[in-house]
Amino acid sequence: MISKTIQGQQRVIIENISPQLDAGRFAVKAFIGDTIKVEADIFLDGHDQLSARLLYKFSTDEAWTEKKMSFVNNDRYEASFVVAKNGFYTYTIEAWVDHAATWEHEIDMKIKDGQIVNVELLMGANILDKMAKIASKEDKTELKATAKIFRDKNTYNEAIAFTHSKKMHHWIEQYPDKQFIATHKELKLWVDREKAAFSSWYSMFPRSASSKKGQHGTFKDVEENVLPRLKSLGFDVLYIPPIHPIGKQFRKGKNNSTTCEEGEPGVPYGIGSELGGHTAILPELGTLDDLKHLIATCNEMGIELALDLAIQCSPDHPWAKEHPEWFKIRPDGTIQYAENPPKKYQDIYPINFESENWQGLWEELKMVIMTWAEWGIRIIRVDNPHTKAFGFWEWVIAEAQTVYPDMIFLAEAFTKPKVMAQLAKLGYTHSYTYYTWRNTKAELIGYMNELTKTEQALYMRPNFWSNTHDILPWCLQTGLEPMFIIRYFMAATLSANYGIFGPVYEYMINEGNPNKEEYKNSEKYEIRHWDWQMENKLTHVIRKTNEARIENSALQRTNNITFCDIQNDQVIAYLKTHSNGNKILCAVNLDPHNRQGGNVRIPLHLIHKHPDQEYIVHDLITGAKYVWRGEYNFIDLDPHIMPMHLFRIEDI
Repeated sequence: MISKTIQGQQRVIIENISPQLDAGRFAVKAFIGDTIKVEADIFLDGHDQLSARLLYKFSTDEAWTEKKMSFVNNDRYEASFVVAKNGFYTYTIEAWVDHAATWEHEIDMKIKDGQIVNVELLMGANILDKMAKIASKEDKTELKATAKIFRDKNTYNEAIAFTHSKKMHHWIEQYPDKQFIATHKELKLWVDREKAAFSSWYSMFPRSASSKKGQHGTFKDVEENVLPRLKSLGFDVLYIPPIHPIGKQFRKGKNNSTTCEEGEPGVPYGIGSELGGHTAILPELGTLDDLKHLIATCNEMGIELALDLAIQCSPDHPWAKEHPEWFKIRPDGTIQYAENPPKKYQDIYPINFESENWQGLWEELKMVIMTWAEWGIRIIRVDNPHTKAFGFWEWVIAEAQTVYPDMIFLAEAFTKPKVMAQLAKLGYTHSYTYYTWRNTKAELIGYMNELTKTEQALYMRPNFWSNTHDILPWCLQTGLEPMFIIRYFMAATLSANYGIFGPVYEYMINEGNPNKEEYKNSEKYEIRHWDWQMENKLTHVIRKTNEARIENSALQRTNNITFCDIQNDQVIAYLKTHSNGNKILCAVNLDPHNRQGGNVRIPLHLIHKHPDQEYIVHDLITGAKYVWRGEYNFIDLDPHIMPMHLFRIEDI
């Protein structure tokens, strides 16, 4: 017996749709204003014509918008649509045997061959009758009249002329007979706001913001001392580590010492005390009203404030007393503290996501995020998300973005590639990356191609950081000014989203703990005092680079990169282009010690120049301009003068 689920009269096959992610399990990602090109293999048996439509709609739309799909080659079809809203879109493809188009094609061939087509005209009249049943009032009358002409032998010549008219073709497309239609399953597309596409992050500890040495900084100090500097340098996101009360039990001292001396502030990641937990504010920083004022001031200056979500507790956190079931309990009845044997972190209690009361835990953590959102926070950097349950992240990000679709989540997950990928698929907007440890030309090109030319481009949004408050890379421990400039510049131009931890970066602090990629005298463990007016060559480069990023749309996307050939392993060159005609060429000397150069090969088809055509390359850092011609041009970079070029390609 033939199963009732078999659609025996359905003849069209739809497969290999792109874009899609894991067969539709996860949403593909895009930004407001993006054009989404959808392709698929669509075919059927025999020689009949087929038609296909791309259907799409925003989450709140009731009706689908349809776009005709065009034949590309080898049974491949495509259509595009522009996304204009922040949130979820759904899209699919439907296709059918187009008997009207088949009739149009066949009668045209027969007429050209000089055949008599009386029967074919009767078939066409029947097709017009079907169209009239679904046509607009205006077209209905004309369709019926045309069918009459097709049936009248006395109007044969008039009927023949009409079969290949523009109006007939229009009716065939406008009023299709979608009998036995094939429809692909619906696919998801998540569209983020522009900030997710393009952002410049600056991280610092608010407690080090005071202008008075030895005094604990406050939110008001951040407004007074830090924000003007960030605005001047061109940063548009200020990310600050946890701002909550810090536990006293097993509090860490300077340089991660297990002994905390009197007056030492502790580690902000040891969250929670008798004053509260993840929705409480450390009094030394100020009040909740002070925080809200800081958020408002940031917004007025074109800067967004990002908070740090660290899902862990100090032994003094209220959760430790109120919900011990959210932690692992050892055989002796005590709560399991964090360990990475042989290291012990007795000031931190990790959360147990296998808790029997996992629903209550999830709801509590959601409450934290939603509370921050009510304060005005729309960017959250998440500490070590790879050590928390995947299912939780998929749920809580979806819950938050249902109410606040403009919420951005950054995953601080320096971990295994597949884990980083899974977090991005589950909904994380940005991810920290391996850029921090990609140093050679081959490593950088290979990694960028992995991020931008593979399936990762559908979901992984890299956020390149030259350093963090946890990481002082080996390359920066040399203390060489050119290396600080090189690593900053590449982060800011390879990726549209990047960040630095300052002001140690601008100061080019390079002293690390022995045999470790971490800062000695780290601000995680102590309050530091900085001159927030300090300027040097690096701050000049930062300011000019950020100005170029703001003024040049080619630098505001990541996946639009093409690497250019240059026969020198110490020089890397890459081109970024935008559909509006903006073209940026970057060339970087990776050797901080020696002058390096070579002939860079420009892909002329991407800059729309012919081999003998001259054009200007305008260095947006130094202001210098050069006239180049054709495909190969020489560059020479002295790291002690300026180890890179940031060229805008301009017409003469």
